[in-house]
Amino acid sequence: MKSIDHIGIAVNDLNEAIEIYKNILGFNYLGKETVEEQGVRIAKFDCNGVHLEFLEPISDNSPIKKFLETKGPGIHHIAYKCDNIEQKIESLKKKGVKMINEKPKQGSNNTLIAFLHPKSSIILTELVQGG
Repeated sequence: MKSIDHIGIAVNDLNEAIEIYKNILGFNYLGKETVEEQGVRIAKFDCNGVHLEFLEPISDNSPIKKFLETKGPGIHHIAYKCDNIEQKIESLKKKGVKMINEKPKQGSNNTLIAFLHPKSSIILTELVQGG
């Protein structure tokens, strides 16, 4: 893995997060995006090359909605950049890592993503290729 791509933060109100991080704290706001497949609307901010992605659920079956119901707002996952996501998934599986996604899925900003199960990585971990 090359570096941290972003830190995902679950929120109930995306507009409130934008107000705080853009207008009060002064972070560089990169815009909003909806990722239907993941059931989220995302607001992105840049923090010296590391992105903060605030995630608001858009459906009742969104993993973010379930997270918010059980744990409340807060850090949901850390994402790491990788060059070849399929090769990385296979390598991790050979090492006994439990994957949530054994095949890459479409992520935001034309990326491919896959999640490691938190039982194998302490915190929910995302692999990101592209973007």
